[in-house]
Amino acid sequence: MTTTSSHSSSFSLQRTASGRLVFIDAGGQQHPGVVPVRAFPLAAPDEGISLVNTEGHEVAWVESLQALPADARTLLEEELALRDFVPEVTRLKSVSTFATPSVWTVETDRGETSFVLKGEEDIRRLGRTGLLIAGSQGVQYSVKDMTALDRGSRRLLERFL
Repeated sequence: MTTTSSHSSSFSLQRTASGRLVFIDAGGQQHPGVVPVRAFPLAAPDEGISLVNTEGHEVAWVESLQALPADARTLLEEELALRDFVPEVTRLKSVSTFATPSVWTVETDRGETSFVLKGEEDIRRLGRTGLLIAGSQGVQYSVKDMTALDRGSRRLLERFL
């Protein structure tokens, strides 16, 4: 079942062959599919990490990544890096249709990519000019300032807002 595991005195973390994290508490109870969530992602990214189960309940609290054994720290850092992967859209090149679902081809700060926008509800406003767009593969794309996009990109985006 496990490909990598890490142990501390109070709990164990393992990664399954499918890539999911399993938290095993001090009593031996397994919590498959836990997700690490940073309490202070900008101010203190390595402190205050909650391990949340599939129902959204906290099963463990990690005061500091640095206090963990190296293998547990590595597992959590890998998982957090996946969660923190949010490419920034710098230009909309095309959309397949103005109805959803539609295929969007965009340029990001990490290169060109395409994703499927399932519905307008997958575009969330962040403040006055920011957006968070959920692609169908689970990747979140950010638009930090839609007013800073080129005119063609803004025109395409406005059709969905």
